[in-house]
Order: sequence, then C-alpha cells, then structure tokens
Amino acid sequence: MQSSASVPSDQFPDLLKRLPAGLDLDLLARETKAIQRDRKIGGGANLLRLALARGPGGFSLRQSSGWVSLLDIAELSNPGVHYRLKHAVAFLAALVTRLLAAKAPGARLRWPGRTLRLADGTCVSKPGSKGTDWRVHGVLDLGSGGFSHLELTDKHGAEALDRGAPVPGEIRIGDRNYARVPVLKRFLAEACGKADFIVRAGWNAFQLTTPRGKSFDLIGHLKSLPAGMKPHEVNVCAAAARDKTALPLRLIIQRKTPEAAEATRLALRRAAIKKGKTLDPRSLIAAEFMIVVTSLPKKGYRAADILAVYRLRWQIELAFKRLKSLLHMDKLPTRNEQTSRSWLYAHLIVALLSDDLSQDFLASSP
Repeated sequence: MQSSASVPSDQFPDLLKRLPAGLDLDLLARETKAIQRDRKIGGGANLLRLALARGPGGFSLRQSSGWVSLLDIAELSNPGVHYRLKHAVAFLAALVTRLLAAKAPGARLRWPGRTLRLADGTCVSKPGSKGTDWRVHGVLDLGSGGFSHLELTDKHGAEALDRGAPVPGEIRIGDRNYARVPVLKRFLAEACGKADFIVRAGWNAFQLTTPRGKSFDLIGHLKSLPAGMKPHEVNVCAAAARDKTALPLRLIIQRKTPEAAEATRLALRRAAIKKGKTLDPRSLIAAEFMIVVTSLPKKGYRAADILAVYRLRWQIELAFKRLKSLLHMDKLPTRNEQTSRSWLYAHLIVALLSDDLSQDFLASSP
C-alpha cells in the first residue's frame, strides 16, 4: 500500500468548482441510494471526499476513518468506511458519466472538421491475482489531450471500438484488438455515416474478398509487393456473419524497416515457444508489414497521412501509464467486487478532473 499525504483541507472546494455546473452531489447521492440518511456522512461532497482519500489518496480503511474524524467530516469506524464506499459505486459511476458528458470535443487535427480519438484498454488485477480481474476502457481525444470516454468492466468486458459513442466528424483509431467486423459495423451504424475508423489488422483478422466478391489472398498480395517503403493500398471487403452485408475496407500496407521486421519475427518465435505451438509461416511473412484498415475514402485522405495518424496511438498508452504510475490505479488493495469498483471509479474521477486542470496550462502562454 502506498503512503500518501492527503490533499490540504482548503483545496477541496477548488476541486468541487471543477465539477459540472448545476451538479448537485447531495441529490445524486440520494438518487443512487449511496446516502439515505445524512447523519453519518453529511452529504454527497463528503462521500466523494472519502472515496478520493481511500482511492487515489492511498489511505487504508483505518487511515480513512481517522482522517475523516480529524477533519470533522464524519465519525466512521473501519467497517463504516467500508460500508459507505461499498454502497457508493453507483454514485461514483454516475459522477464519471456526468464528467464525461460535460466534455466538449477537442480541436480539429490533421484534416478539417475531423476529430481524432484513440481507443484502448488497460487491465487491473486484484491482490494475489496473476490475471486480469478488471478492465478500464478508454477513448482519448487528441485535440484536448484528455479522455472523452472511460468505462469500467470486469475481465469479461471485451475491448470494442464502439465503447463510447462517436461524435460527428470523429475518426477513431484502434490497435489490432479492435479489428472485428461486427464491432466495426456497429461503430459505423451508431455514427450514422458521420464518423470513420483506422484500425490495425493482423493478416488473419478478416476473411477478405475483392469488391466483386472474389477471394482475396492477403499473404500472396504481401509477397508480390515491390521492395521499398512506399505505402500500398487496395480496396477489399471483409466478410460478415451469414446473410450479413460485407464491410468495405480500404487496406493500407506499409513495409517495416528490416530491424523492425526482425524484431517482430523474434517476438513471434518466442511467443510460439512459450505456448508450445508451431509458428505459422504466414505470420513470418506478415511480420514485414504494418497493415491498417480504414473506412476513410481515398479523396482527401492519403495513405501516408493515415499511417502517420495511426502512429499517434501510443498517446493513449501513455495516458493509461500515467494512471498507473502517478495515480497507482494498478495497486488495487481489495478483493471485494463492490469496494474494488468504488476504488477504481474514484481514480477515474481524479483522471477526468486532472484532464480538466491540464486545459488551464494548455491554454496559457508557453
């Protein structure tokens, strides 16, 4: 457990001022049944403060109990703190939703009228666990430098490009985990034709055909490409489920440097050895290339520009790394489901408020 000092008592009113205008924390706490009687905790603001102290503040139950007593917030025993936070999940989740709803799209980047957003997820394990117990799904707005969507699920919550509603003009960018036809079609349908995607794809991610319905051999196509670093592209369709319309895609291929290709091949060989599996030789061929698919048209969206935009995806990986290295979101102290959710939602609230605070610095002169 980390040891961290609490935020000075006179700073909390400043934090409350950063919450959306008109948000009534007391009403929200009662609506979500986090508080039914005020006599123990004294209102929604105090409950939020307790959650932040226990979560990002790094306090144990005992420290949280003593801290709220010293500040004359409430008189709570260790089980009392646990009880309050266990029943605060819906309140904290609703607050995350309100914070996200108050965010405006960031500045247009690269292409006029288009908002670039990155999709990714990160895993959190409970104490003693060696696998994934919780997953935080995020969408990062490159124009604002902050999250436009954050969602908490258990380990069964799969990564999907349509987590977080698209906005008109958005281009959402994802890695190969998002290269699934049903999810990509749902994203486009939800956007009503007003958003697009750029997603990296493995050589076997899709069952591809030409626009006329003839089978498309991706590996054969890769082998036929000339040497050199010029990007290549081809129009294809990805087969959907039975009786479903195929998904038209623009397939863009960039040859890697020899060093990068060899590093990928080495990683593939090591993974195959570790899993005790025979490595498919087609994977070694595909290792020489970066492959992305997009719904963007050719007109106005050059292949080289699309590849350059995709390479910005590491920004969301850094954002999640900050949540773990600075807010210690990966140091989950409890195995209980409800208190785990409460603890994690408190971190997401601080992450969103930190994004808001950073805008003050971005708006100022260098």
